[in-house]
Amino acid sequence: MAGPVETFQLSIDAAEAYESRFVPTIFGEWAPHLVEAAAVAPGQAVLDVACGTGVVARTAADRMGGRGRVVGLDLNEGMLAVARRLRPDIEWRQGDAAALPFEPGSFDVVLCQAALMFFPDRAAALREMARVTTTHGTVAVQVWDRLEAQQGYEPFYEVLARHVGQEAMDLESSYWVLGDLDLVGSLFEAAGLRVAATRTRVGTARFDSVDELVRTEVEGTPLGDRITGEAYRELLAEAQSALRHFTTAAGKAEIPIRGHLITARK
Repeated sequence: MAGPVETFQLSIDAAEAYESRFVPTIFGEWAPHLVEAAAVAPGQAVLDVACGTGVVARTAADRMGGRGRVVGLDLNEGMLAVARRLRPDIEWRQGDAAALPFEPGSFDVVLCQAALMFFPDRAAALREMARVTTTHGTVAVQVWDRLEAQQGYEPFYEVLARHVGQEAMDLESSYWVLGDLDLVGSLFEAAGLRVAATRTRVGTARFDSVDELVRTEVEGTPLGDRITGEAYRELLAEAQSALRHFTTAAGKAEIPIRGHLITARK
């Protein structure tokens, strides 16, 4: 299944916003679960594909305790600049997921968190992950479940759809296009990978307020360049009502987010 794609070429400032907003609120919680699902262990060679600012690579490196090799790869130099600042001890490489700049069998484990849905050719990217993995190695991917399975994000996206253009909405909806595990399994199979295990879990996206959630979604992604000031103000106001059931007495927003962890081998 093809879907809207986005290169997410962000400036360093936008990448810093991604690290300060998305990582602590969403991705930081999921990174240990992905690393655990892949059974990352000291002494291994590990690749984090589409690493962003590097939370999965950092988590893997910490788990390995300095024994082994961890490489983070991303197409976006802004993301990599932030990753290098945070962890200069990890190897960071610029490159395309569909043409990984590594020899066959270079890694024991290949990881990819919440990025497969954005690749222009998902099957090609998975084939590349399989190619650079050792014969008995592991490819582990995390994707989000379907939008209709998201108790909090579905009502938020209903509000969002009223205030952004169709192009921007297609971009935002890309997050959820790989929620069907049968579809994901067929992509793995086409890439020569055998799905060994899947796990579905519900995490919590935590924000200081509903306004902070909206600002994160808008200003931490290319959507910030695709929404007018008036639409942004209306979005902020309507989101308060749509997400009232996920707002704590202290005014914080705690939004459930459901995702899949898929582990595969050659």
